[in-house]
Amino acid sequence: MRGLWLNLALIFVGSVFAVMLVATVVTYFVINIGDADRITGFMARHMVMTSDFLLEGDPPPGSPQPRKLRFGGDKPPFEPEKIVTELPAGRERPELTIALQKALAREGELRMVKVIDTGPGESVAALALGDGRRLLFAFPNPPGPPPQLWFGLLAWLTLVAVGVTGVAMVLARRVAQPFAMLERAVASVGPDGTLPHVPEAGGREARRMASALNALSERLKAAMESRMRLVAAAGHDLRTPMTRMRLRAEFLPDDDRTSWLADLDELDAIADSAIRLVKEEGAGEDHVPVALGDLARDVARELGEAGLPVTAAEMAGATVLAGPLALRRALRNLMTNAATHGSGGTVRLETAEEARLVIEDSGPGIPEDMIGQVFEPFFRANPGRAQEIKGAGLGLAIAREIIERFGGSIEISNRPEGGLRQVVRLRLATPPAA
Repeated sequence: MRGLWLNLALIFVGSVFAVMLVATVVTYFVINIGDADRITGFMARHMVMTSDFLLEGDPPPGSPQPRKLRFGGDKPPFEPEKIVTELPAGRERPELTIALQKALAREGELRMVKVIDTGPGESVAALALGDGRRLLFAFPNPPGPPPQLWFGLLAWLTLVAVGVTGVAMVLARRVAQPFAMLERAVASVGPDGTLPHVPEAGGREARRMASALNALSERLKAAMESRMRLVAAAGHDLRTPMTRMRLRAEFLPDDDRTSWLADLDELDAIADSAIRLVKEEGAGEDHVPVALGDLARDVARELGEAGLPVTAAEMAGATVLAGPLALRRALRNLMTNAATHGSGGTVRLETAEEARLVIEDSGPGIPEDMIGQVFEPFFRANPGRAQEIKGAGLGLAIAREIIERFGGSIEISNRPEGGLRQVVRLRLATPPAA
């Protein structure tokens, strides 16, 4: 969530800086255009006054005509301006020429004029006299912004940047607060699928998010409890008719009675497994240190004594945090699955960064397109074998529910040489020595 907060802050800062940059460029051009207008206006008045002083007579309005110098010779009695027959060498400044021509028109002077850049920092304005000669005037280049302006602009930009960055950080944190709260709530979802209570504090958005999360948590809890009550009630209600059917089966012939009692036993096992699955989802057994190798060895021995072939191989020393009874039930389900469906299984324990309990068998395995369904309740890889091997198809679902509650995982895959491999991963109670 820190990445979202920083991205929002960068978006705010970038947007403000973009606006500031555009505003600065526009201001710069406006300042330069204003200076050019002021210079051409002043220059036009100067040129009109000087030409009126140096030349005799008044030209007809609207049509410039040649005018003689008021003083004899080609040069005026002073040297600020001079009269030439050819334009000086240089580059014409069309933007200043147009601006100066308009300024002269506003002063009533209709003679043509040109502004020529004769060198670095030097320009002249050539006013046509009407007889091929031109009266030259020194034209000052528009002054650039003073150095103090740039220092002031830099200080202003720095101050604005610091202020905008601080404000953007605060606003970004405030905007991202509900998302951070949502991320923490999702990360703290309990094994039963419910959300913990979120304190309704902070800004308005944070309070509204916390309120919505708490309402969602209450609905989830109500749904989970309703499902548990429904399954428990269904299992309890099924026992009554099954008990009556069991009593009636006692009066059947021996062959029929045996098949009826076997079916009733299977129904009873299914009801018990469904109730046990719901109880496991809502259980909250404390996490205590458990010697995983000793527990797996005990379960394998119990199953062997019950006629289910499970062999305990190498068992590394590993201690995990889990509920002993629930973890024993999960391992029993996995080993029973290997013994019944895989014609016997072997179990071994490996440790590295985590505890890794591997259960393998030599059975037919599971079709690859059905591997992703093995943890679904009542799943059977071969429904036709349901009559041969008793079970409700809930053992793997219960085992995964227990293992994930203790922060672990179960992976099931087919072995290349045939059979199924079940891998249980659990975090170690103490990290391995370096």
